[in-house]
Amino acid sequence: MSQPVPFRYPVFSRRIIIVVGGFGSGKTEVSVNLTKYLAGIDPIPPAIVDLDLVNPYFRSREAEAEMEAMGIKVIVPRGGNFFADLPILLPEVKGAVESGAGRVILDVGGDSQGARALGSLSDVFPPDGYDMLMVLNSRRPFTGDLAGCCKVMSRIEATAKMRFTGLIANSHMIEETDPEVLWEGYHLAREVGREMNLPLAFLSAKREVLEQMDTTGLNCPILPLTRSMLKPWEKKTGPTGL
Repeated sequence: MSQPVPFRYPVFSRRIIIVVGGFGSGKTEVSVNLTKYLAGIDPIPPAIVDLDLVNPYFRSREAEAEMEAMGIKVIVPRGGNFFADLPILLPEVKGAVESGAGRVILDVGGDSQGARALGSLSDVFPPDGYDMLMVLNSRRPFTGDLAGCCKVMSRIEATAKMRFTGLIANSHMIEETDPEVLWEGYHLAREVGREMNLPLAFLSAKREVLEQMDTTGLNCPILPLTRSMLKPWEKKTGPTGL
């Protein structure tokens, strides 16, 4: 029996990684899994900043206890009103960015509110000192084709006053995800990358789906996902994979 081909994991040279994606893109799951992966390989544990302003369920703060047990610092606004807490949160984010110790991953919503929150921090990031990655899901509204993806990304860049440096292919249909969906998302991300002159930083997907396909044809790094984001009614049964 042939052995499965090991995944080629993503590599980052910059300390600050900003993960941006619209509702349903899966960017929080990607952010949390990326942070946990980096915690396992970096000499200094990373920090993750929760700047998701919209989704009431899938926020990186939902995995706070799990990540803190790994030594990860979780920076989140406290209390129910995000905008009331944002001025309090900004100095903590600025401190994490400017400390120079450990990576900082920011989980940012791709809506107008998320882009504005990122824009309020734009002067904190050193020029050319960050990666800002767009999570593309071909099975979600507004990012199902080339024109839609480019329009959404251009709008985010204008509001955030920052430029994207790469893409993440994360096409999925929750439990109905199959290899065909992954290939569709991969090809769309490649098309967007050619149009906007951006590299494909990595493809992410449930590990069990990746293990069903020949990933040698995916000419990019791969980040296998284990589900951390659960809806309230799912939490009794625990993680089940993206």
